[in-house]
Amino acid sequence: MVIQYNKKPLVGIIMGSSSDSRIMHGASEILDKFNVKHEDQIISAHRTPTMLDKYAKHAESSGFKVIIAGAGGSAHLPGMIASHTIIPVIGVPILVYNDKQDKKSPKYKFSAFRGLDSFLSISEMPSGSPVVTVGVNKAGNAGIYAIKILGNEFEDLKKKLKQHKQNQHRSVLKESAELKKVGLSRFVKKKFK
Repeated sequence: MVIQYNKKPLVGIIMGSSSDSRIMHGASEILDKFNVKHEDQIISAHRTPTMLDKYAKHAESSGFKVIIAGAGGSAHLPGMIASHTIIPVIGVPILVYNDKQDKKSPKYKFSAFRGLDSFLSISEMPSGSPVVTVGVNKAGNAGIYAIKILGNEFEDLKKKLKQHKQNQHRSVLKESAELKKVGLSRFVKKKFK
């Protein structure tokens, strides 16, 4: 049987709460761009702990190759799902945005640790229980990393990744030439207005 990455989900995207979807959609956008099918769910390590084992079994029986797990605050979801499966897990630390607090006071909008709590919780897994960790709110990077993993099995994905890198290279060269031509002040005004 030939597995096709665009016919059945090979990547699972999970997040601890619906508010995390604002960040985690970056992973789905990248996977969609590369035509990689994925399945997305909300699973809380703290509020729905019994779902972790069920989800891990589902991911394994469904043939998932990678799980991307995003969480904020204490960020236990990536490590906990990794403890239930041998599928590679990519953790996305999320800067918690508390939209339940007083919206007029910017003091309460973000977590006290600015995402460092999430980053450390995911990256500092015990020896023998690894979770790959991307930067805070870098769900898009998690999507790219998942495609790199899948590229080991699917040659056309590897080619698409190489093309993606070449496009990035050309984009930087183009912007550099434009910056040199118009000067920094005009470049910034034009690019970021």
